[in-house]
Amino acid sequence: MTGGYWPRYALAFAALALGASVVTHSQDAPTASSVPASASPNGPPDMIGDYCGRCHNDDDRVAGLSLDDLRTADLQWGKHVEEWEKVLRRVSLGEMPPLNKPQPDAAQRAAFVWWLEKSLDDYAAAHPDPGRATIRRLNRVEYANAVRDLLALKIDMSRELPQDNSGYGFDNIADVLSVSPTLMDRYISVAGKVGRMATGLTSRKPFVTSYELPKDGSIMNGGRPAYNEQASDDLPLGSRGGGAFTYYARHDGTYEISGWLNANTNNETDRLPEDKVSVRVPMKAGAHVVGLSFRRRLAPEESVQTLRNDLDKVPMPTAAPQMLPMDVSIDGKVVKTVAVPSYRLSPRYAQQNYPRDVLQIDVAGPFAPKGMARTPSRDRIFLCNPKGEAAQTACARRILGSLARRAYRRPVTDADLAPLMRLYAAERARSDFEHGIEAGLEAILVSPHFLFLVEGDPKGSAPGSVHPINNYELASRLSFFLWSSIPDDILLDLADKGQLRDEAVLDAQVTRMLADPKAQALTTNFAGQWLYLRNLDQQRPDISVFPQFDARLRSAMGQETAMFFSYVLRTNRSLLDFISANYSFMNQRLADHYGIGGVSGPAMRLVSLPADSNRGGLLGQASILTVTSYGNHTSVVKRGKWILDNMLAAAPPPPPPDVPALKETRDGRLLTAREQLEMHRADPACTGCHVKMDPLGFALENFDAIGGYRRMDAGQAIDASAVLPDGTKFAGIGGLRDVLMARKDQFTAAFTERLLTYALARGLTGRDMPMVRGISRAAAADGYRIQTIVRGIVKSDAFLLRKTPQS
Repeated sequence: MTGGYWPRYALAFAALALGASVVTHSQDAPTASSVPASASPNGPPDMIGDYCGRCHNDDDRVAGLSLDDLRTADLQWGKHVEEWEKVLRRVSLGEMPPLNKPQPDAAQRAAFVWWLEKSLDDYAAAHPDPGRATIRRLNRVEYANAVRDLLALKIDMSRELPQDNSGYGFDNIADVLSVSPTLMDRYISVAGKVGRMATGLTSRKPFVTSYELPKDGSIMNGGRPAYNEQASDDLPLGSRGGGAFTYYARHDGTYEISGWLNANTNNETDRLPEDKVSVRVPMKAGAHVVGLSFRRRLAPEESVQTLRNDLDKVPMPTAAPQMLPMDVSIDGKVVKTVAVPSYRLSPRYAQQNYPRDVLQIDVAGPFAPKGMARTPSRDRIFLCNPKGEAAQTACARRILGSLARRAYRRPVTDADLAPLMRLYAAERARSDFEHGIEAGLEAILVSPHFLFLVEGDPKGSAPGSVHPINNYELASRLSFFLWSSIPDDILLDLADKGQLRDEAVLDAQVTRMLADPKAQALTTNFAGQWLYLRNLDQQRPDISVFPQFDARLRSAMGQETAMFFSYVLRTNRSLLDFISANYSFMNQRLADHYGIGGVSGPAMRLVSLPADSNRGGLLGQASILTVTSYGNHTSVVKRGKWILDNMLAAAPPPPPPDVPALKETRDGRLLTAREQLEMHRADPACTGCHVKMDPLGFALENFDAIGGYRRMDAGQAIDASAVLPDGTKFAGIGGLRDVLMARKDQFTAAFTERLLTYALARGLTGRDMPMVRGISRAAAADGYRIQTIVRGIVKSDAFLLRKTPQS
């Protein structure tokens, strides 16, 4: 901001000093010709004195905020930015002044917001601030992905490590990724396991690996057995039931694959030997998808009664069980077929239940293991394998140097290699060359240079000064943002050449990386947390209320939203598809749940929705509706809060302590959700938050707790109408979509906030808000395309710059 600029608009900025943040939008901001005359030269009306100072002063300090200490010069000197951004956010949202207080007219409010926003943005442009620099530990997913990409080892080691804490909605936030002695013990244990598997130096003794299949709670689905479907894309076409999982074979050899079939009881401890089917097959070392499934589809009449408690009254079946072919498949190919009874006759229970299915898969082995196998991991590690001590030492240096460069994400020095070579030499002396390499590899996997993202500062840089990150640091920021993993050789080679910061090169790399399958990490890790998809597996709908809910429906729900997000990202569609799309992804199971015809089979596919569909966008998807409900009923509050948090970045304050539970009945009559909340809002302490959340949640009341459409609740017709605090009236999901589309720039800014938080691995502050606004405006100008936001983040000051720590 130049010296001549500020005096000219001093009064305007004084009035604007009240403002807040993220949600103002360039197309809504007044142009030079539309700003009220009062805005120039004297600026907007004195909103602080006329509307704000009555409550936010040193005496009253409503909401803990006083504006008495804030001065016009704050905007020029970048002081009290957090307070100004809060004010700007609340004023631009129409939340301040409160609706029961005198209000500025629309032109006054627009002028105030526009000028304050401009003053904050101009200062930020002149004074780049990338925020506080932190050292960050890799979370367990990033660690597992890094191991996979470093060693070409197709196993998921994330479950071997403790679950990470979350902050600001994500589990990659530096401030919450602590380190403890227990965690380091786990890292050492996992590194040993990974090192042995990658080098092939694992034990040859056989042991059993077990995989329990997800339990399917339903018996019938639309007249068909719920398990009469292909259970996994990894199983042969035309199969039904069963399951598949990834198994890592440690050596070439024979492995025993066993399936435990349902025992027609409610108690898994009642398994008998005849419930287990086993076959022995040869397998090469490496990762394989092992599956068991039934080949023939069963007719509905072959499914008979379920287990009953009054067992003495259940008649013995008269027909002998049929023999069904069960296929054992490896990597999608059938390797063995065995015949099993269609159900089990048990004298103890004297009944036949629904047809057999697989409850658990065991793989035991290796038996009769052969010599050292060639695997992608060994090819990646053993770049050379010479004879003689001197040649082996030179080879070890080459191997460990190559691994350390990828693992540390930068060139390695003699100081980096020295401890690795000492470990190699000690283990080689005790054993042999390959065990020496394994010792060095294990050290790399527990090195701070691998476990932590560490960035440096130029020698002599003053505390608080800002400088560009180097090319290697940029490569790591890119790869952990878009892939949740380490940089590949292309990124590191560009960093070696000093070319990665070139704008055209950076743009091309973002395009390449988003097209790479590893970009699925944005769906799994970012969207999985932004949309609460990780919570779906923990949802336990009451099957007495929702008997149609089963494991396959849950799986289809999650797949729909994940595929939807991935499609929007991959094809660079408009961000507004998240609000109102005319397509989604579903299979027959999910389409039946939605009442949509013309979809058959278990495969998920892109489906066009009719114009009057209630399923377009995120809010029509069963996964979102389920994770924002309770097990046996919907939650207007949870759904409303989810929208405020995740789609509008306008989270309500936390509830006060000792909030009373909603009353479900009155005078012996069941109350609807609306009636329950009307009683709850009678408490003045609850009204302030609920007046914002509840209207959004009421609009979704036509969806039950598992996302099915309904018209009645508690014996009464559902009223899905709502009124926002500003008087906007709407009804149902269609009206809610219209409300969100009218606030599309607020949604764009909210999405940008979330993605930027994830990309920077830290919480945002008021100083980040001008950057959020700039990225959001650029996206709006480009049709709200999602990749424009990704590129805006990658090219932002916060992503490309670093501030030297103060101490």
